[in-house]
Amino acid sequence: MPAISFQNVSKTYPGARGASRPVRALDDVSFDIQPGEFFGLLGPNGAGKTTLISILAGLARASTGRVTVLGHDVVDDYPAARRSLGIVPQELVFDPFFSVREALRIQSGYFGARSDKRANDAWIDELLAHLGLADKADANMRQLSGGMKRRVLVAQALVHRPPVIVLDEPTAGVDVELRQTLWQFVARLNREGHTVLLTTHYLEEAEALCGRLAMLKQGRIVALDRTSALLAGTASTMLRFKMDAPLPASLAAQSRVTGRIVQITAHDAHEVETILGVLRNAGCHPEDLEIGRADLEDVFLEIMNGAPA
Repeated sequence: MPAISFQNVSKTYPGARGASRPVRALDDVSFDIQPGEFFGLLGPNGAGKTTLISILAGLARASTGRVTVLGHDVVDDYPAARRSLGIVPQELVFDPFFSVREALRIQSGYFGARSDKRANDAWIDELLAHLGLADKADANMRQLSGGMKRRVLVAQALVHRPPVIVLDEPTAGVDVELRQTLWQFVARLNREGHTVLLTTHYLEEAEALCGRLAMLKQGRIVALDRTSALLAGTASTMLRFKMDAPLPASLAAQSRVTGRIVQITAHDAHEVETILGVLRNAGCHPEDLEIGRADLEDVFLEIMNGAPA
C-alpha cells in the first residue's frame, strides 16, 4: 500500500473575469510514494506543487482523480487521512494568544494525543529540544522571529507523530542553523520509518535528501525517477569557473552565469577542450577552473527547458 497515491489528479479553476478559458493547475497527475521514502516534488513557481499538496491536505478538492494516504481517501475517509499526515505549510500561520508549548499542546489535542499526557509532554519536550525551541517554550508566539515561527510550524506538524510528513518549502527564508537542525531531525524520522514528501527550491537539499523525485511543469509530470538516475541521464560534465569579462557570444547562450560564476555543460573531454579554446582565443582568463559532474540544478534546468509544456 503506498504511503501517498495520486491517481489521475486534475484541478481546474475558473479563469479571471473576461478570460476565455479556465485555468488548469494540474493535468492528470499520477504517481505513488512508498512507505519510508524521502520523496522530492520539484518545479518552478506556478507548476502546481502547492495545489497538489492542498488537495492532499484537504484544503482544496481535485476536479478529477483520487488521492489516498495509507489507503485512506482524502475525501471519503478524511479523518483517517488527516491523522496520518503532518504538514508544514509555506505560510507563517500562528495563533498570537498562546505560548509555544501551549500551541503544541492544543495542536496535539486536535488529534487526541492528550489522552496520554505524560508521553505527549515528553514528545513535545523532545521536539522543542531538537528544533532549538527549548528556551522559547514559554514565549508568546508574537515574540518570535520569522525563523523561530517556522520551527514551531514544523513542531506542530510532528506533534501527533504522523507516519507521513509533508514539508512545503520548509526552509524558505530561514538561517543555515535551522536548515541543518531540521534536516538532521527529519532524516532521523525518515530512518525510523516516516515517509517524507518535500517541496523545495533549494535543489542541493533535494539532491542530498531525496531518493526519488518528480518534476512538475505547468501542472504535468515531466520527470519521475530515482535521483541517481536523473543525475546519470543528463550531461555528466560541468565546467565551472569565475570570470569578470563578458563571455564570447558563442558560449553565452549555453552558459549559466551567477555573478562572476560561469557554468557550462560539456558532454565529453573534446567539448571541454573546445570551450577552453574559445575562451583563450577571445582573450578571456577564467579563474578557479573546475571540471565536475552536473548537479541536480543542471538536471532541473535541462528538463524544464527541454520538456514540452
